[in-house]
This record gives sequence, C-alpha cells and structure tokens, in this order.
Amino acid sequence: MSADVATTTLRRFNRTYTQRVGALEESFLGTGRPLNVSRLLFEIGPDGAGVRELRDRLDLDSGYLTRLLRRLTDDRLVELRPDPADGRRRLAVLTDAGARSWRELDERSEELATRLLAPLTPRQRTRLTDALATADLLVRAATIHLREVDPDDPVGRTAAGRYFAELDRRFPGGFDPGEPDREGRFLLATSAGRPVAYGGVRDLPDGSAEIKRMWVDDVWRGAGLGSRMLRELEALAVRLGHDRVVLDTNRTLVEAIAMYERAGYRPVPRYNDNPYAQAWFAKTLT
Repeated sequence: MSADVATTTLRRFNRTYTQRVGALEESFLGTGRPLNVSRLLFEIGPDGAGVRELRDRLDLDSGYLTRLLRRLTDDRLVELRPDPADGRRRLAVLTDAGARSWRELDERSEELATRLLAPLTPRQRTRLTDALATADLLVRAATIHLREVDPDDPVGRTAAGRYFAELDRRFPGGFDPGEPDREGRFLLATSAGRPVAYGGVRDLPDGSAEIKRMWVDDVWRGAGLGSRMLRELEALAVRLGHDRVVLDTNRTLVEAIAMYERAGYRPVPRYNDNPYAQAWFAKTLT
C-alpha cells in the first residue's frame, strides 16, 4: 500500500471517529468539559498520577498541561500535592467531586461505546475489535519517542530489567546479568512514558560495533518495532564511525534470529566469551 493511500485512509478514519465519539463538541459526553480536560481527568483516575507521568503519558507540553490542570483545580475536581516519596515531584489527586465526575465520565464513555456497537453483528464486532487492536498498535508504534540515554537513566534501567527478566524466563538455565552494564551508548523507545524497546552499541577492539541488550516489549511484537530499533542502533553505530556491526544471541530467541537474518546479518565464528551466546552474526553497514 502506498503512503498516499494509507494517509488518506487514516485521515478519513480520524474524521469519522472524532465526529462519532463527540470529540468535536464543546461539552464532551455532556459533562460540561471539552475532550482535552475530560481526558486528563480520566488519566488521573481514582489512583491519582504524577504530573510528570501525565505529561509523558499524554505527550503534552508542560505549559499546556499546567493550564489543563488549573481548569480542574479551579473546578475543585483535582488537588495537587507533593509526592510523599519525593517532595520535588507533584501528584494530581481527585477530590470527592472529582471522583464522582470520573465515574460519570467512565459510565458515559461505556454507554457511548455500547451504542456504537449495538447495530453490529457478533461477526462485525469481532472484525472491528481485531482491526482496532491492530490499528492501535501500529499507530502507537509510529509515534514512539526514541532518544539516547545514559546507562543510569531510570526508565532505561527499567527496560534493561525487563530484558533480563525475559532472558531469565526463556533460557533453560536462567540468566544472571552480572554487574550493571555502563559500557557503550544506549537508545530507549517509550510510548505514553513507558519503555517499549531498548538497546545499546559499544566499540570493539577490532573496530566493529557490537549491538547488545536489544529488547522489545512482548506486547509490541508484530508491529515492526524490533526492526526499527535494529535500524536505529545500526544508524547509531554509523554515527560513531563504524562500518561493521556484530551481535550475539541465544538460540532460544528464535524471533530475534529470524529478524537478524531478514535484516542482512550473516553467521560468523564466535567472537566473544559470553556464556549465554550460541549464535554470532555480523553485517556490513552502508
């Protein structure tokens, strides 16, 4: 499918959907608040949320988020409090009135979704569910935030921890990550403020670059995020002055091996003493 056709289809869907769900109305779902304020109220939810978390989750400018929060605090639906765990951070918490408004919003959203689906047959609902799940995954994959982070970045450490946990589950004898890894340069992909992919590049004595610690969240597999991360890590290696990359992997990671082969990696002899490595690959970069 061409980019023009995909763009036209996406724009048509956006027009249809925003009209049907009431996004164009000044009072979203009859709440007396526009969609942007209602969405923020919903994201704060009964458990509350950190202001920075809200900014990352909704991908909002700090100034804009501040104005939306002011609307909610002026309406006495939300209170801003210091985070007990870190006084430098602020938490947004629903008041009693805010909790009632949140329940009302949730109930009206549920009622609207039920009305929209009511005319459809069970088969049509299944088709719609599958299509929307795929569309949601691919749109989120297209809009991830990718940035270089230092080895001690807290979100990066979370991603590395999830990578190690997956290896520990999948390797027959488990996995021991050893000492914290601070060698190399690392890329982190996030969506709604949460880590979804991670990987690093380090220099080797022979002049090659090694791709390491590459991880993609299970939920995101099938969206092409792994291939994108691999390309981004290769681009990072080029920026660091390399024209050849190598990597190793365990043969239980069959999905990763298939991806490397599709990307042009070819088997090479063992080049390191990694006790968990069972396959080694290399690629010349252009």
